[in-house]
Amino acid sequence: MNNEEKGYTIKDKRFSAISEEEKMQDSDIKRHKSEEKNGSSSKKRDIPIPEINFATFILSLSSSAMLHFGDIEDPVSGKKERNLTIAKQTIDMIDMLREKTKGNLTKDEEALVENTLYELKIRYVKESSKGM
Repeated sequence: MNNEEKGYTIKDKRFSAISEEEKMQDSDIKRHKSEEKNGSSSKKRDIPIPEINFATFILSLSSSAMLHFGDIEDPVSGKKERNLTIAKQTIDMIDMLREKTKGNLTKDEEALVENTLYELKIRYVKESSKGM
């Protein structure tokens, strides 16, 4: 008696199964290649990304604070919006990093953190007093 006589079929799919993640990656690759052929690839992809180091990390956090002070347009909405709570949280993160990295930074990195914190804290005090 074979399997078909019992009313069921066994199919081995172990070697032909592709995970959903692999399907999505394959789809992204095909879409990107199609955009390149059609010349519709985003110009933003051509912008070089700066090297990731401690200085660029601190500058990124500083830029985030400036965004929340309303100095910079939100890249998603295109609007300048003020959120002092998040600006303060970003300043507090830089302050925490200063404490946690004490004694492990170069003089330039230390100066960058100190100057950035000073400027952001002064700005926060000025911005918070506007609302009173």
